[in-house]
Amino acid sequence: QVQLVESGGGTVQPGGSLRLSCAASGSIFSRNAVAWYRQAPGKVREFVARIPYGGLPNYADSVKGRFSISRTYANHTWYLQMNSLKHADTAVYYCNLVCGTTSYWGQGTQVTVST
Repeated sequence: QVQLVESGGGTVQPGGSLRLSCAASGSIFSRNAVAWYRQAPGKVREFVARIPYGGLPNYADSVKGRFSISRTYANHTWYLQMNSLKHADTAVYYCNLVCGTTSYWGQGTQVTVST
């Protein structure tokens, strides 16, 4: 059983920053990919950023240059540093872990960008 626990969401003004964290526990296959997705009200869940095992991060065009994904392999934790936040970034953010053919999801954390 794998569990993902997210933290770090909240409300921030446009131009501000937030850092999301996701910690995985349980039986985790070592060679895994970690990612972040988000879902805004009335929209489908969309890809934000991903780091494959031993690979380089990649990002959705909408967040390139503003968001940065990182991970620590030792304790199965990954992060999403979000800078220069915009109203359009308002969404529930979900962390994702892919081990082989199995995908795990966090419970989601709300990020609201508002004046």
